[in-house]
This record gives sequence, C-alpha cells and structure tokens, in this order.
Amino acid sequence: MGIYLSKRAIWSGLSLFLLVVMVFFMARLTGSPADLYLPIDAPTSMREEFSRLHGFDQPVYVQFFDFLRGLVTLDFGQSLRQGRPALALVLEAMPTTLLLALWSITAALMIAIVTGALAAWRPNSVFDRIATLLSLIGASLPNFWIAIVGVLVFAVGLRLVPTSGTGSVSQWILPVAVLAIRPCGLLVQVARSSMISVLSSAYVKTARAKGARGRRIIFVHALRNAMLPVVTVAGDQAAGIINGAVIVETIFGFPGIGKLMIDSITYRDFAVIQAGVMVTAIAIFMLNVGIDIVYAVLDPRIRVN
Repeated sequence: MGIYLSKRAIWSGLSLFLLVVMVFFMARLTGSPADLYLPIDAPTSMREEFSRLHGFDQPVYVQFFDFLRGLVTLDFGQSLRQGRPALALVLEAMPTTLLLALWSITAALMIAIVTGALAAWRPNSVFDRIATLLSLIGASLPNFWIAIVGVLVFAVGLRLVPTSGTGSVSQWILPVAVLAIRPCGLLVQVARSSMISVLSSAYVKTARAKGARGRRIIFVHALRNAMLPVVTVAGDQAAGIINGAVIVETIFGFPGIGKLMIDSITYRDFAVIQAGVMVTAIAIFMLNVGIDIVYAVLDPRIRVN
C-alpha cells in the first residue's frame, strides 16, 4: 500500500507541476495588470514603474524562473488587489470551500445510498420508477441553473432561506442543496445498479434462505460489497464539487476559493491565481488518496494486492 501511494504521489506531483506551469503562462495571455490598476490616461512612465515594482518588466522566462524559485518555498508573491501574501489569502478561503464540498457530498451520498438500495430491492416498482426518474433529472441539471432557480423560488419567492452569506445555518442550505443534486442523481443510479448485481449473488440468496429480513440483507450483507462503484463515482463527484463551487460561491456570495479565483482572474491577480490552482490541485490529490484508502478498507483484496 505504501509503495502504491508513493507512486501515486510522484505522478500527481508531476501532473501538479505541469498544471501550475500551464496556468502561469495562460494567465499572462490575458494582458498586463497595469491596464486594470492604473488610470486609462496614465503616462508611460507610470506604467513602466508599475511593471518594474511588480516584476512584469522582465521577460516571461525570467518571471517564470523567479516563480519556480518562490514555488520551492511556497512563496507565490503578493496579491496585487489586496497587498497580502497570495498563499495566505487562498488558505483563508479554502476551508469554506472544503466545508461546502464536504456537506454536499455527504448529503448526496446518504440520500443516494438509501434511495438506490431501496430501489434495487424491488426493481420496476413504483418507488424504483420514481427514484430513477428524479435521479435522471437531477443528474442532467447544471449547477448554475439550479442555483438561479433556487434563489428565485426559495429565497426571493417563498423567503424560506437567505439569498447569500455564510453567517447562519440557513444560509448554507441552498448552496449545499445545489451542489448535492447532480452528484446525488448520478450516485442513485450507480448504487441501484450495483445493488441489483449484488442482490442476485449466491451469498445473498443463502441469507434469504436462512430467513434474514430485507433490511438486514440490504444494509448488512449487500451494501458493503456494492459500495466500491459508489465510492469511485463519489470521489470523482467530490472533485467536481470543488470545481463546481466556483459557480455556486459566486452566485451565493460565499467567501471560498471559487469566488476568490473568479475575482483574481477578473483583476489579473496572477499570484493568487497560481496559489489557488496549486492548493486546489493538492486538495484533489489528497481526496484521491483518501478514496484509495477507503477502497482498501471496503475490500481486503485490494489491500493485499
């Protein structure tokens, strides 16, 4: 297991480095930050002084090597917009995004596992048909559309929840629901399909023959063996939730990494963009490692091999 995780770390580190390099050069294709931070009629001398103070007067390859030297010590530079270390800003915003993603994927998993297992217990029943229909609809809806409709209906129309903010539990309900709907729809389908396959296996038939009740068969005998495909898809969806938080945080005014990245791209705050991509990629790598560990816990054959 240790050798496997070490190999994963090496390949993930290489992918992370290539990603950061690509972001470095692509960010500079958007233009000079001086066009945003200085007046339109600013003289050339003022623009040159601004570029000199922030290192933009150097050739791109020189800026890149300076960036690599700072990357070794996790020094991404100062934020142009806020005048603070870029990494500090990202680390302040990241917990909000991770908490939002954690609540969303937890809610999606709990609902999907129970719904998919019950639907698989009686295939083609009324409950199964309704669950399948609703899950397909949920899996097909984009996050931004769900968020806008949710604000119009539940926040503006019915006034059940606030439109934005993070100060109270009620302000988290709508963002969590928006991010959980699509993963929940996908996971219901995966859980249902996996449970149908497991429920037809020999050991489940033996448990039925011995008089085990339906609830015990579903949640004790069958569910654990049906969880591997669910965990696989849940891991992909959790990474997608972190990425999808960019839209949801912008709509609901959440002070997370997504909103910070959008603001940084808008204001050409290169240091914050680079730090944000780095921290987000590391978080997704750690998530994948966690999924591998869960695999080993659920299926001892994976741990042995």
